[in-house]
Amino acid sequence: QVQLVESGGGLVQAGGSLRLSCAASGRTFSVYAMGWFRQAPGKEREFLATINWSGGSTYYADSVKGRFTISRDNAKNTVYLQMNNLKPEDTAVYYCASRRRSNTSGRLSDYDSWGQGTQVTVSS
Repeated sequence: QVQLVESGGGLVQAGGSLRLSCAASGRTFSVYAMGWFRQAPGKEREFLATINWSGGSTYYADSVKGRFTISRDNAKNTVYLQMNNLKPEDTAVYYCASRRRSNTSGRLSDYDSWGQGTQVTVSS
């Protein structure tokens, strides 16, 4: 198992930006793909972005493509989510996740380790 801790959430006005971080420990970080997801009140958890082991391959949900960027620093065991042009509908708890494969995936069931989440609130 890997332990994941998200940070960087908060309150921001519409049109603003935030960068989320997810620090990993407990197993070799650099060989596994990572993903970001979110869950709004009353809604199912949804996929946002995923990155492969090297950072050379990424994939995004249509809802965030062009606004959000996923990246990773394997030397720091950290994955990031840069979020620009935030909208009120982006308000949710944001989670990072790790999977036991090196390639990307947009399926929740492909991830076996999850962080505790960080709240992002976008005001209009």
